[in-house]
Amino acid sequence: MKSYGQLCSIARALDVVGDRWTLLIVRELLIGGELRFGEVQRGLPGIATNLLTQRLRDLETNGVVIREPSSGTSGTPKYQLTDRGRALDGVLRELLRWGAPAVPDAPSDAIFQMHWLSQPARFLLKDHRPDDPAVVIRFGTFDDGFDLTAAGGTITVTPCQRDASPLAAVAGPGPILVALLQGAMPLPIAIAQGVHVAGDAATLTRVLPPPPPASTNVPGQYT
Repeated sequence: MKSYGQLCSIARALDVVGDRWTLLIVRELLIGGELRFGEVQRGLPGIATNLLTQRLRDLETNGVVIREPSSGTSGTPKYQLTDRGRALDGVLRELLRWGAPAVPDAPSDAIFQMHWLSQPARFLLKDHRPDDPAVVIRFGTFDDGFDLTAAGGTITVTPCQRDASPLAAVAGPGPILVALLQGAMPLPIAIAQGVHVAGDAATLTRVLPPPPPASTNVPGQYT
């Protein structure tokens, strides 16, 4: 990216992360931790291979990403964020908040991947029953999903863990799940509109925002 050439911290930040796709690459690495090139690319539908290569190279040059040799036999390197890269977590959190009102107006053919919800889940959901035993709720699958743990008043979000024992597993349409996590749609209505909960559905009430008043009408969310 060509520099803005301005003695301004905002401009200097945009010199590093202002290119198209760059912050979404950071999003994928914040969610997944260490990822191979193909794993990053799967979370960025539409990006060209050569463009992803260039963006990762630029991020590495600027100290945002580090490339580590693979410890396995495949020889495929893995990418992860440096401390400076992980410091962008707060930036993405504010972008998430700022962009949330626009989600209901996304194009009808907008692509959805379940693991993208892990960041909103981490920021929006709370453990409303901190004295209860810890619970794990799985959203999606190992191929595209995450585990949410509620324990002692805190919420932890990780990629799906093989040794976890979820009390509930959640799947469904992206727009409905977004409305559910935002507190704009009660769980019974979300289920009626296509959200599927395997296991103990009541477990979700421990972490979901309180449902809106019955008289509340949220345009673009549900009727």
